[in-house]
Amino acid sequence: MTKLVPVLSAHWDEKDSFTIEAYTRNGGYKASKKALAMDPDAVIQLVKDSGLRGRGGAGFPTGMKWGFIPQGDDKDHYLVVNADESEPGTCKDTPLLLANPHVLIEGCIIASHAIRAKHAFIYIRGEVTHVVRRLNQAIEDAYKAGHLGNGIELVLHVGAGAYICGEETALLDSLEGFRGQPRLRPPFPAIAGLYARPTVVNNVESIASVPAIIENGAEWYQAMGTEKSKGTTLYSLSGHVKNPGQFEAPLGITLREILELSGGIRSGHSLKFWTPGGSSTPLFTAEHLDVPLDYEGVSAAGSMLGTKALQIFDETTCVVRAVLRWTEFYKHESCGKCTPCREGTWWLVQILRDLENGKGTEADLAKLLDLCDNIMGRSFCALGDGATSPITSSIKYFREEYIAHLTLGACPFDPVASTLFELANK
Repeated sequence: MTKLVPVLSAHWDEKDSFTIEAYTRNGGYKASKKALAMDPDAVIQLVKDSGLRGRGGAGFPTGMKWGFIPQGDDKDHYLVVNADESEPGTCKDTPLLLANPHVLIEGCIIASHAIRAKHAFIYIRGEVTHVVRRLNQAIEDAYKAGHLGNGIELVLHVGAGAYICGEETALLDSLEGFRGQPRLRPPFPAIAGLYARPTVVNNVESIASVPAIIENGAEWYQAMGTEKSKGTTLYSLSGHVKNPGQFEAPLGITLREILELSGGIRSGHSLKFWTPGGSSTPLFTAEHLDVPLDYEGVSAAGSMLGTKALQIFDETTCVVRAVLRWTEFYKHESCGKCTPCREGTWWLVQILRDLENGKGTEADLAKLLDLCDNIMGRSFCALGDGATSPITSSIKYFREEYIAHLTLGACPFDPVASTLFELANK
């Protein structure tokens, strides 16, 4: 069985793990000193060789992304860290920042040096006030210790709490003071990003993974994970399990193994469905327990690894109601810039509400799938695509449950409605 390998989470159990004293005691800021003594291109090559892929959901090679930044262009370069974690079920960056904010700061120093940026920004959600305070203190301590301010400036920007600002170009617009909406691409941020200057936008976990790679080398990192998905990552387990939480393991571990490590599904219940990468990824069922949780394995099985948010639902959950709640979220968070997403998510909610209440006919399922087809691939950014994923996959695996709502005229998981239905049909 795959074992947990603590790299990012190595010292989370220490009471003072979030302080600069604890981070330094455990070898912190050695990697940045080592990287600053290296040629920037050598740092980029080392990250390329490690096989580190972006941990924000897309899985794009981090070193390759850094290499897209043009050099010798006499322009300011910027590093932007996306800490706007807000997708339902996704909860890896927040505990990382709470337990060890300095590993992100050191990663920012190394990444800024590599792409020849003098300014770095961390964009964080305004709702997570406790994380904002901790990160602000860590940045202040890093300045006092001389790790920041010597050629690299780091600014923490607190967002207003819009899910769309997790999309990198919408984040850049928000950072510039505009309404957070996706930009038309090209040009891509590597050419014209923040303030129309070359910019790298990376996820928290991506940047936080860099110091260990610099310290231990590319071969050490390559030895973990699978052929195309290297290293360790944080899997967020939540829902109907005995011991939810963060599990750091090499990419390629299976949900069956993680469930064994967490004590399994809550007593007396069985797995019904789960998300491999958050609410915007197609659902999986118990038949997918042994799918390798890496980028290739999950994709081959018909979903996305995404943010590795493993939300577990047992047989007591109404899949129609769960999908409706997710769709209501995406409808609320749509920025409204494009018609397919703005109008489409509204109609998805209307039809799902009717279906959940047992109204309509089976033809509404076809209409729902037709709406999803007209949104998928036609919206300005991935929010529209993500909104359709749980709907299409839930109909694929649980069509009979949708039909049961229509047959009963109410949700079959409503004990009163189901009892009345049984009495009426005796």
